[in-house]
Amino acid sequence: MKEIIALSEKVVVVGRNEFLTVSGTIDTNLYYVERGSLRVFVLDDQNEQIVRLGYKHDLVVSLDSFLTGKPSDLYIQAIKKTVVRIIPKAQINNFLQEEANRTLWIKILEELIVLQLEREVDVLTSSPRERYERVLKRSPQLFQEIPSRHIANYLRMTPETLSRLKKS
Repeated sequence: MKEIIALSEKVVVVGRNEFLTVSGTIDTNLYYVERGSLRVFVLDDQNEQIVRLGYKHDLVVSLDSFLTGKPSDLYIQAIKKTVVRIIPKAQINNFLQEEANRTLWIKILEELIVLQLEREVDVLTSSPRERYERVLKRSPQLFQEIPSRHIANYLRMTPETLSRLKKS
């Protein structure tokens, strides 16, 4: 991971509720969160559906746009004041010229894909309690970094349901 982070060309501070990227734009940057938190979401009939949350030491990316160079449907927004390192795709491409770096990159992409698939299966097949317990076990720090309303949205439940689960 240190090798990827070292590729960053600049550090930016994103204010609370500011966007790194919006739907309909091409974003070929990879973001490393040094401090703060981000949410990645889509709009579904004007309802926000969070698909990923990122906080300290996470990589966040509009993966569809990053890989294809086409506009994304995703928004990336700071939940609170956030410091990110920006790693352009050109830097990644140069990095991937070495075989050992390609192996590392594949491992990072595989991990992102597996996490996303696990989440999709959770949302489709698990009860709210099971989703809550799984995310608590996998990412306990999430509950210190991210407001409950965003966690509830991410877990596809109401904030009231999340509150009841946290109390029980």
